[in-house]
Formats: sequence, C-alpha cells, structure tokens
Amino acid sequence: MQERKFDKAKAAFEKVFAGPSREIADRARLHLNMVNAHLQKTTTSFKSPEEHYDYAVSLMNNGDVEGARSHIEKILKQSPEADYAYYGMSLLDCLAGRSEDALRNLEQAIRLNPRNRLQARNDTDFQNMADDPRFTELLYPEAGAD
Repeated sequence: MQERKFDKAKAAFEKVFAGPSREIADRARLHLNMVNAHLQKTTTSFKSPEEHYDYAVSLMNNGDVEGARSHIEKILKQSPEADYAYYGMSLLDCLAGRSEDALRNLEQAIRLNPRNRLQARNDTDFQNMADDPRFTELLYPEAGAD
C-alpha cells in the first residue's frame, strides 16, 4: 500500500480479511477500505488512447514510473499501432537504464511514425543513450550510408 500498488494491496488485504484472526481481520478491513478509496480516486476513464497516454506522461513526470509503465502497456494492448506509446515506453526504458528495450521500442516508434526520429534527436530524456552508437545509428541512419 505504501508503494501505491493498490491492486496488489487489495488482494493481500482481502486474503488477510478472510483469515481466522478476528482482530487482524478488523485491521485488514480498515486498510481494505483505504485501498478501495484510493482505487476509486485513481480509476479514470479516457476518451481516447491519446488522452490515456497524456495521463501516463503526467505520471512519468511526477515520478510514478511504474504507474506510467502500466498505463502505457495498457495502451499498447488496446492500440498496438500507437507509435507514441512505443516512444513513451522507450523513454521509460531509457530512464530505467534498460538500453536494449529502449532501442527496440524507439525503433518500433520510428517504424510506425518516422517523425519520432526527429523528436528523439531533441529529447533530453534520451541523454543516457547519447553515447551509444546504436542509438546514434537509429537517429541518424543517413550518416551510416556514407
């Protein structure tokens, strides 16, 4: 619950609530009510995948990387051709130091929408990868043709 993983906390408190100890079950019920209140506040509906992505970016900007990742994964399941979601996942991977995943997701974002290449060239969130030759080749393929 302190990690703000309310779905997992809810499942755990429900198990404790169903247990044999009445005193612990009462405490679990109290925590379960708090978790349910948080879940109701965070449950949102989105009119479009783009709106959902904007929400995920706001989570990322507020430091909730896992929440942002969870929302972007949902977008990709619902809209597998959403280039912006691959771009966002690439950013999350880069910030987490997962360069292989970052490159793979950025490559997919560029394949789906070549304008992502230009955006990535100027995106300071990719600074961790600036020295990686694979990243440079992906962003400047014309340099490799020489």
